[in-house]
Amino acid sequence: MSLDLPIAGRRVPCEQCPLRAMPSFRPFTSEELKFVSSFKSGELVAETGSSILMEGAHSAHLYTVLSGWAFRYKTLVDGRRQILNYLLPGDLVGLQGSVIGEMDHSVEALSPLVLCVFQRDRLDELFRNHPGLGFDVTWLAAREERMLDEHLLSLGRRSALERAAYLLSFLCERAANVGMGGKGTTSLPLSQQHVADTLGLSIVHTNKTLRRLGNMKLIRWHDRSCEVIDVAGLREIAGWEGAGERRRPLI
Repeated sequence: MSLDLPIAGRRVPCEQCPLRAMPSFRPFTSEELKFVSSFKSGELVAETGSSILMEGAHSAHLYTVLSGWAFRYKTLVDGRRQILNYLLPGDLVGLQGSVIGEMDHSVEALSPLVLCVFQRDRLDELFRNHPGLGFDVTWLAAREERMLDEHLLSLGRRSALERAAYLLSFLCERAANVGMGGKGTTSLPLSQQHVADTLGLSIVHTNKTLRRLGNMKLIRWHDRSCEVIDVAGLREIAGWEGAGERRRPLI
């Protein structure tokens, strides 16, 4: 099932959300749908490279990715960057800032992006009056922790080749779950710098590692994208069986 991108700037009613029709997401009850529809205040359209949230900032909003790709990252004082995770349609953005008060990481658009915008000051109303949605928010936070556990294992114990294979197969699985790949090849909107900043490798080491995967006919690298040809082969190298993600919530 493919994901139709909304027209830039168009208000997409929650009742007509293209994500709700996808088998990856659990359905709302009528009361939940009514609340989420009132909770949503609009949409934010961002171009590739735009900063959505900045570390240390206070945001009045919470977001859900409606279409496109983004990534979360932190930087050191000297500008070195560590990409923490990637955001795809259905992912919640800015929960940390909504709960703690300020962002402890930044978020950047990896491709043209459309975000649903929610008012953070109504989050307590969600938990108080809609416990099912409150559980969903908690579930999404636990899911993020689970992914970060796997990323930390990869950074700490996998070789460079295994790390790269894991990252690309992980992103392929996530893309397939939201109708952005899964049959034949999958195109990931990454540059080699993004891969290097995710894996904690130099750009030279990253280039050599990706060339090895290319020579094994598992991927094909383009200017600013990676075409994954054999995701099963990548999983085998990484020693990763996949997350096996079940039906998940959507806010």
